[in-house]
Amino acid sequence: MAAALMLRGSASLFCKPRTVHAASLALVCSRAMASKTPVGFIGLGNMGNPMAKNLVKHGYPVIAYDVFPEACKEFQDSGAQVTDSPADVAERADRIITMLPSSPNAVEVYMGANGILKKVKKGSLLIDSSTIDPVVSKELAKAVEKMGAVLMDAPVSGGVGAAQAGNLTFMVGGVEQEFDAAKELLTCMGSSVVYCGEVGTGQAAKICNNMLLAISMIGTAEAMNLGIRLGLDPKLLAKILNMSSGRCWSSDTYNPVPGVMEGVPSANNYQGGFGTTLMAKDLGLAQISATNTKTPVPLGSLAHQIYRMMCAKGYALKDFSAVFQFLREEENL
Repeated sequence: MAAALMLRGSASLFCKPRTVHAASLALVCSRAMASKTPVGFIGLGNMGNPMAKNLVKHGYPVIAYDVFPEACKEFQDSGAQVTDSPADVAERADRIITMLPSSPNAVEVYMGANGILKKVKKGSLLIDSSTIDPVVSKELAKAVEKMGAVLMDAPVSGGVGAAQAGNLTFMVGGVEQEFDAAKELLTCMGSSVVYCGEVGTGQAAKICNNMLLAISMIGTAEAMNLGIRLGLDPKLLAKILNMSSGRCWSSDTYNPVPGVMEGVPSANNYQGGFGTTLMAKDLGLAQISATNTKTPVPLGSLAHQIYRMMCAKGYALKDFSAVFQFLREEENL
């Protein structure tokens, strides 16, 4: 295997004899031992911003880029380097993390006119934490490999709160020998980093998780709405659900009913958190994957329809837990 695909987990592993050019091997060995060298970060949105900040907290110099200049301003004000394009990031860093909204955004950042692949260094490690189509992840990985670099997909679970606290869960797909190198960076931003298999399996795990999350959030919202209309106090109902068999993350950690919990989007007019548009997008990815694998997902399909309707009804920018508010207002659904 070429130098670009060699182990980055430890200097000793990197330096085992391989059929690679000595200069390339030396470069990889020196980088493996210099763990605090600059890290590129592209995509400073609701999730990317706190993720990049946690890298800084752990002592990594961050070289940042976002298509919206205002997103970079606070990093620039704090002394971080800000570049003009993804290509510029690739020129200055050989470890890059991307956190982007969709498959087209990822393709543009990696393969566009000013994309990462225009100036990527041989041996670079690229980690994509976006949630995109697993097929697109595989295509990007092939293009990256042709440039002598490595791409791993590492989508996240946990939301903005977990991103701020550094408690995200990362689901990682890619060359297994590269996992330790990716984990070194990902543990600065998350409490759980799980290897899933080849490139694309991280995305597969994330898509399955988010489909279940959407279904459970709708179920929690329906149950809470019904209980309230039957005369139950919402806090009492939530307490009962959370000590009973209906308990789930949507009920005990991210309750969708205003006034039940503090520190969640439902307590802030559904602002922040994980947007309805993004949930609809992820459910669309699940539908594509289900079609490609001939997998029946009736509840996933219904959840997709509900979140698409929410986007059409003015909920696109609200947190996905606003499905409770949507159901309250859509009595004829």
